[in-house]
Amino acid sequence: MGKKSTKEDMNIYFQTRHNAGLTRAEASELLGFISESRLEKIETEKTAIQPEDVVAMAKAYKKPELCNYYCTHECAIGRDNVPEVKTSALSEIVLGILASINALDKQKERLIEITADGIVSDDELHDFVNIQDQLEHIGATVEALKLWVSSTIAEGKIDKEKLEKIRDGR
Repeated sequence: MGKKSTKEDMNIYFQTRHNAGLTRAEASELLGFISESRLEKIETEKTAIQPEDVVAMAKAYKKPELCNYYCTHECAIGRDNVPEVKTSALSEIVLGILASINALDKQKERLIEITADGIVSDDELHDFVNIQDQLEHIGATVEALKLWVSSTIAEGKIDKEKLEKIRDGR
């Protein structure tokens, strides 16, 4: 008989399945290629999860943020190169994007000055790092918006086909 999980040992994959209201048997059937015993091993961290497992779980559990979690916490490349994205309300994301754009707009002249000669000198380095940080913040808020859209599609609140038609029609 499998180990009974407690709140203390629940990893994100267990929590997400549990929050989706699925038993391991139901999840395994929904996932198709992950057996119930393998799912238990993933959830109790007795075996490593594979990227294709995460993609399938994200889709089946309607939680696309699982992919970002995997990339930022478990993937050796992603830990160093992918920003962790937190789910937020649309209004919070939009305000974050606008605030970042406004801050960067004030710094664009300085960025032109710094980069005009193709060299970032020691006296320009502090300003350059601040501008780079602001750009990274914009990137993170854009990723948060993408995650919000994916989550909203997964919840059935945005019609994916209509969205894709609009994107393709541009």
